Amino acid sequence: MQPALCQRNPLLLSQTAARISSINLHTFLAGNWYSITPIMDDAAFMRLAIGKAREGIDAGQSPFGAVIVSGDKVLAVAHNTVWSASDPTAHAEVNSIRQATADLGRIDLQGCTIYSTCEPCPMCLAAIHWSKIRRVVFGASIADADAAGFSELHVRARDLVKMGGSPLKVEAGLLRNECRALFSIWKKNPSRKVY
Repeated sequence: MQPALCQRNPLLLSQTAARISSINLHTFLAGNWYSITPIMDDAAFMRLAIGKAREGIDAGQSPFGAVIVSGDKVLAVAHNTVWSASDPTAHAEVNSIRQATADLGRIDLQGCTIYSTCEPCPMCLAAIHWSKIRRVVFGASIADADAAGFSELHVRARDLVKMGGSPLKVEAGLLRNECRALFSIWKKNPSRKVY
């Protein structure tokens, strides 16, 4: 935290104190509190996922990112690490669930929302269901991932939720063009790998 800055500006101190309850405490303690908006919307959370996917692309990973949120508090931000972890289950959604549950010390993410740059595959959707996340919001579709060369199971998230009787709420297409653009960025890497 920037104590000297807060001491010089009492208004900033009171505004900061009011925002502490609505931001991730780790972010606040890391000194990044000044860059956090107290109220974020779906598009802002999806842009966090897009930014994380770009980090993954820069690290030689696949172009997928995910964010888990409770209210307006970010619990986890992760990208796909299938190649670096040598783990075919290390999708962005699964990585973010692992991160959030480890940080919270519990497996129940009831009431949370997950934002994913791409429609969750059946494995990820099952993990989302089992963690009791209530809402999934995604950008690009399974068909978009397939068109980029990924070996997708052609089962739409909404269809799987309906077939399985899950209470999960699925919302499609948020910032779809920005999420689809991740595939184009990723394709520019000559050493890219699909799975």
